[in-house]
Amino acid sequence: MSAAWGATLFALPGNWGIVGLAAVFAVFFPAGANHGLRWSAVGVAAGLAVVGEVIELSAGAAGARRAGASRRSAIYALFGTVVGSIAGAMVTIPIPVIGPIIGALGGGALGAFAGAFIGETAIGRDMPQSVAAGKGALVGRLVGAVGKLGIGAVMIVIIVIGAIF
Repeated sequence: MSAAWGATLFALPGNWGIVGLAAVFAVFFPAGANHGLRWSAVGVAAGLAVVGEVIELSAGAAGARRAGASRRSAIYALFGTVVGSIAGAMVTIPIPVIGPIIGALGGGALGAFAGAFIGETAIGRDMPQSVAAGKGALVGRLVGAVGKLGIGAVMIVIIVIGAIF
């Protein structure tokens, strides 16, 4: 589940991976006398995964809306987020443990900025408008990622507690 949680940094559906792993665990180790995982814990985790997606999408949309970004910029920012996250993690691999995490988060934010900036420039917006759209995408990505990571951590705690008790 920790690896799935970390996948969230790369703009991948890590929280849904946590839900899937919890469901597999619940199938093979159902709640009973010898402990196991109740399906209610899996349901709560799935509900939290939905909340995490809403937080991530609404933060990104709010950042883009505030800056007046176009739909094209939003798509470019999403693509930039994925590419930037992977590149940022690769560049920071030499820094043990925390390097790839910070690199993926920072690279994703810079990728979102670059994508929104390129998207706005491509439709003919001037430099200040393009930079504003990029800043909105960057801030939205950071806020959304932190929110989604926090929700993922809560999901893991709920599942672990549900499996132990």
